[in-house]
Amino acid sequence: MRLLVLGGTVFVGRAVARRARDLGHEVVCAARGRSGAPPDGVRFVPVDRGDPAGWAGLAGETFDAVVDVARRPSYVRSAVAALGDRVGHWVFVSTCSVYADQATPRQRVATAPLLPPAPPEVDDAEREYGPCKVACEQALLAGVGADRLLVCRAGLIVGPEDPSGRFTYWVRRLARGGEVLAPGDPAEEVQLVDVRDLAAWLVGCAEQRLAGTYDGMGAPMPRGRFLAEAAAGVSGAGPAAAAPPLAITWVAQDFLLAAGVRPWSGERSLPLWLPVPEYAGFLSRDVTATLRAGLRTRPLAETAADTRAWLAGAPAEGGSGLSAADEADLLRRWHARAA
Repeated sequence: MRLLVLGGTVFVGRAVARRARDLGHEVVCAARGRSGAPPDGVRFVPVDRGDPAGWAGLAGETFDAVVDVARRPSYVRSAVAALGDRVGHWVFVSTCSVYADQATPRQRVATAPLLPPAPPEVDDAEREYGPCKVACEQALLAGVGADRLLVCRAGLIVGPEDPSGRFTYWVRRLARGGEVLAPGDPAEEVQLVDVRDLAAWLVGCAEQRLAGTYDGMGAPMPRGRFLAEAAAGVSGAGPAAAAPPLAITWVAQDFLLAAGVRPWSGERSLPLWLPVPEYAGFLSRDVTATLRAGLRTRPLAETAADTRAWLAGAPAEGGSGLSAADEADLLRRWHARAA
């Protein structure tokens, strides 16, 4: 298969390019090249979708499939106009942020309502992420057609090379040991997918020319199980890297919100935590159809161990999570309140 990856220099795109390369496919990565580099062994073509002449490097080339992770509707429209019928199949990585109802658990792709698409004049995915992704999906449906399009509405993507700081916060924190502040209730659910498992499935979809819309994530699991399995993976990363003893203290969401702790990501946050009931459906989607369509997920402990090994050589990150001092202060205040 001749595969074009629009991107291929960061996280998901790199994982897709690496997987396709390892399977023996001819891989071309097309991007501006400002965010990183593609994996070794694939061809890189500079492409600037914001420039009318930015596709010149791919003039006349044809591909069996393309994988696109774009956020900006204008970039998707540009790709459709430039590549046209020179691509046999299109795989688009969208997001579960396109859904209008994030409160209802166990929703399915076929019946879940969507947000309105971003209007043509809105192209800022940083501020209007969900609506812009809806607009991207609609542009592809109009320009490519449903029979040649696979839309993957990805959830939380984790694993080595994760730039978000969300899952990696927990890997670092569990590796440090001691008393760990955990948000909410251990029965609340978490849902994610290892980037390597997602990439393997996306490449398989391109190979098989699978069409349709799917939620790209593994089955939900209780947060208590998530922390236990992640801790097991972190502690098993190697004899020299074994995690010190730890204890999990569950802190109520009302206390955290009152203390100004942010959910999900960002400075002074607790990643992977979202308030319930308003976000009870965001991390508990029914992915039966996706698993039947071939997505295979590895044990979380393996993802945690591999992520810790990668972090050993990665630059220190900031932005998401609690500092050690802030976590200790919150725990002290929580215990004092409960006494």
